[in-house]
Amino acid sequence: MLFIKNAKVYTMAGEVIEGGCILVEDGKIKEVGTDLVAPLDAEVIDASGKMVFPGFIDSHCHIGMWEEGIGFEGADGNEMTDPITPHLRAIDAINPRDEAFGNAIKGGVTTAATGPGSANVIGGTFSVIKLHGDRIDDMIVVETLAMKCAFGENPKRVYAEKKTSPSTRMGTASHLRETLAKAFEYKNKKAAAGDDASKMPAYDMKMEAMLPVVNGEIPLKAHAHRADDIFTSIRIAKEFGVKLTLEHCTEGHLIADHLAKEGYPAIVGPSFGNKSKFELNNKTFDTPKVMVEAGCKIAIMTDSPVIPLEYLPMCAALAHKAGLDEMEALKAITINAAEILEVADRLGSIEVGKDADLVIWNAHPFDLQATVAHTIVDGVVVYSAR
Repeated sequence: MLFIKNAKVYTMAGEVIEGGCILVEDGKIKEVGTDLVAPLDAEVIDASGKMVFPGFIDSHCHIGMWEEGIGFEGADGNEMTDPITPHLRAIDAINPRDEAFGNAIKGGVTTAATGPGSANVIGGTFSVIKLHGDRIDDMIVVETLAMKCAFGENPKRVYAEKKTSPSTRMGTASHLRETLAKAFEYKNKKAAAGDDASKMPAYDMKMEAMLPVVNGEIPLKAHAHRADDIFTSIRIAKEFGVKLTLEHCTEGHLIADHLAKEGYPAIVGPSFGNKSKFELNNKTFDTPKVMVEAGCKIAIMTDSPVIPLEYLPMCAALAHKAGLDEMEALKAITINAAEILEVADRLGSIEVGKDADLVIWNAHPFDLQATVAHTIVDGVVVYSAR
């Protein structure tokens, strides 16, 4: 049992609580409020002068799949041998012993959606994981979150170099359409066969992996920077009636009114760093502000290792500096992220019944001089500053 007292509590579910208390029991938040009394057997943390936030959530990164300081041996995020690889699973490549996990925890980030890169048209499944632990099986929040797909420069560059398709945006779209059409056909054949094994289509591992997409259980997680690529992802999702989240959305500010009408959530970033390729030409920290003011629901990402995961609060701070409302910037790495990832029943805010993933800061996390005093995951203090 853990009791935090005298804190400024940003619940992300209502008003900020001055002099707030949080009682944690069995890994869950049991009480939140003021003037609570600590149970006699509770570990007490006096957070006077400090702020408590829900653990921050990065809703798109590749932590554990490109390991720190290793190079090829630790690069397991892109299977660049086939443009269609939906049967690949992030959890088979994530190494939780990578030092990036500890750095994230020290930086107040406790949960991440991580998965394959964008070399392939369809790259495999993302997972949502807690960032503390030494065995990935014990860290999973959602094993099969979404199916990664990619538009734009990356897949066409990878396969043009191999002298094979896709080498154009048309080719990328055609591969995705073909796979979705085959997945629906496979689904219908299985349904028609019923209990008759003799009529069942031959087992196809790729098509089996696509069934959650065509069944509407998980979205396509669409890597798309440029406006035309964003619109292509929406066009195909609508054509096949599948769910979609917009990843990167670098030119989202240029088409914000369109995106607000379409209603797909967007995970924006990485907005920090140089413009490493042409499709990033319009990259700016203005994007979150413009999209939110247009009525879009957004989260903010690091795309780690592009930006180290511990700098997720900095990315939100820079979006705030560019004009995004402070609370909206905080939502983009807490409750909005949780809602887009469909884990808000457990994460993203400090509410009774949710996982006790909490971070105690010595100052506001948008202050670059702020540091984490304690990080708590599932009710256990997993990091304390010396």
